[in-house]
Amino acid sequence: MPITKQQYQYPASELNNVCVVVVGTGPVGMRTVQELFRLKPDQKIVIYGDEPWEPYNRVRLTQMLAGHSTWADIFQSLKLPEQASIEKRYNCSVVGIDPEAKKVTDAAGGSQNYSKLVLALGSRPHIPNITGVGLDGVFTLRNMSDVQGLLARRVRSRKTLVIGGGLLGIEAAKALQRSHVEVSIIEHGSRLMERQLDDAASEFIREYVLELGIKVYLADGVQQILGERLVQGVRLRSGRELDFDTIVIASGIIPNTKLARESGIAVGRGIRVDDTLQTSVPDIYAVGECTEHRGQIYGLVAPGLEQASVAAHHILAKKAVYKGSIAAAHLKVVGKSVFSIGCVSDVDIGNLDEQISYRSTANDSYRKLVIRHNKLVGAVAIGEWNEVGRIQEAVVSNRHVWPWHKLRFKRTGELWPAQVSDDIRRWPVSAAVCNCTGVTRGALSAAVAGGCQTVAQLAECTGASTVCGTCKPKLAQLLGQQVEPVEQKAMRPLMIMSIAALLVAGLTALVEPITNAKTVQGGWHVSQLWHDSWAKQVTGFGLLGVTAIALLISLRKRLSKFALFDFSYWRVLHAGLGLVTLLLLLLHTGLRFGDNLNFYLMFCFVGIVIVGTVAGVVTAYEGGKTSLVIGRWRRCSTWAHIFLFWPLPVLLGFHILKSYYY
Repeated sequence: MPITKQQYQYPASELNNVCVVVVGTGPVGMRTVQELFRLKPDQKIVIYGDEPWEPYNRVRLTQMLAGHSTWADIFQSLKLPEQASIEKRYNCSVVGIDPEAKKVTDAAGGSQNYSKLVLALGSRPHIPNITGVGLDGVFTLRNMSDVQGLLARRVRSRKTLVIGGGLLGIEAAKALQRSHVEVSIIEHGSRLMERQLDDAASEFIREYVLELGIKVYLADGVQQILGERLVQGVRLRSGRELDFDTIVIASGIIPNTKLARESGIAVGRGIRVDDTLQTSVPDIYAVGECTEHRGQIYGLVAPGLEQASVAAHHILAKKAVYKGSIAAAHLKVVGKSVFSIGCVSDVDIGNLDEQISYRSTANDSYRKLVIRHNKLVGAVAIGEWNEVGRIQEAVVSNRHVWPWHKLRFKRTGELWPAQVSDDIRRWPVSAAVCNCTGVTRGALSAAVAGGCQTVAQLAECTGASTVCGTCKPKLAQLLGQQVEPVEQKAMRPLMIMSIAALLVAGLTALVEPITNAKTVQGGWHVSQLWHDSWAKQVTGFGLLGVTAIALLISLRKRLSKFALFDFSYWRVLHAGLGLVTLLLLLLHTGLRFGDNLNFYLMFCFVGIVIVGTVAGVVTAYEGGKTSLVIGRWRRCSTWAHIFLFWPLPVLLGFHILKSYYY
């Protein structure tokens, strides 16, 4: 909410030597205060903010612009506890630092001594050197004031151009589409989100953006913004002129380093810090987008939150070291889940790196892994992916990727069996559960051990689920709160059919073969079924037809085009065909396994039915419940069923050839 300028009463001098001062009220600065308070509730903390607003979540600015978040949503998630140990000085910018006196000066002329100082200064928009950039109608999108200006402008804007095809530019373009505004994006690079996505993933996003009615101009840039006082259009580097009445610049950020530089603190592209997040001046720390650590600047929230935790621990004399972050982004881009971590761009991938991709038209998703020396170094995904947490941990830990992992990924788009990856309680402690805030499974488990018993309490304590909220089911699972399973259809018929087929299969394997008639002079005998040529052809080709139908039914699961009726009913039919197969085998062979080719053929048929019916029984018993043991039984029996099927076409071919030509 808006805050007016005010004079603050500064603490008595005897408190100054134990006071921690935090400059910056963005998500990283607020996280620093929250961590300090959590580790030491009686620690005296003073936090400064230079905006005329209460602290708000910048990540949700585009959601607010689009009308998907309310004022309460954007302010609530960054509230600090009302404690005497925390003094909040909002709308009060710090203009000077005296490292020798260990004192900061604010714009109102007041001063505050500190024992430790944390600079969470954030960044500012990068404004390209374009003629006409100062005209009325040119906006940036970095803070609440920018959003207020764009909300007012949108009412009279009809054609808006967003300069910049990164995440912020795309999200801004979608948000500005309201009120029948025609929106375009221009990007000087060859693809959208060039730093986070590869060519295929970027093209996926471009197609989705175009479907939304947003025009996209790639490999071109704005040379001049046209107009005398108001924006009237742009001239591109290619020479084209386009009409626009509003320009939004979203072409990157620049770390805020001016305060540090003027105070004698070492600055490169950002404020330089060591592995404890300390600057070149003792007792002064820097965290977030304003920092440069080992030559790296992170433009994402998650690394800043990790830095805030390390800095808070070190300030309170607790052991903590920051070794850098692998750039990871798990975001919603125009309503589509986008995940990127590690080496995914062209400049990061070497010639010897292995790239494995998976694309599903059924759920409109794309995934790619980058493997270096058989270790996972990067991943990118478009669409929901249950394994994102484990993938992030695997990249960070440089986990080995085995051949069977690669085969599974190529076939299903998953690296691990579903029951293992879905149960968050089995995740490594360093795996991120909430990718928006960077909260790990270990941090959540610690919060649960500390007394958090509800999802709301976990969110308040750790910040998890406070951005997009998609991880709330995972928090519920961690707390042991049973989520209602999705009701599975036709489980009872599947169980009955599978048990019946399993009993018949057992009898087929164990019962003695039916004896042949010593003579047929006394009339018809059942043994004529496997001796009479015509009867053998009927049962044999019937068996072949049932096998072909069972194979076609299995395509209902594998191919999205086979979408007639619910899959549960096809599964029951598949189990029923197993029973029919056994009955036809009885009529065709009299339960004789035979020798050589006939033996292997019978073994395959009976084995396929047995393991298939076991899979059916286990699936029916599972019925939507989550059990690691049951899940393993189902997977093993299903794979055995598939494995035994592969020799069957070849054996059947030889059997038919033998019967007709020899």
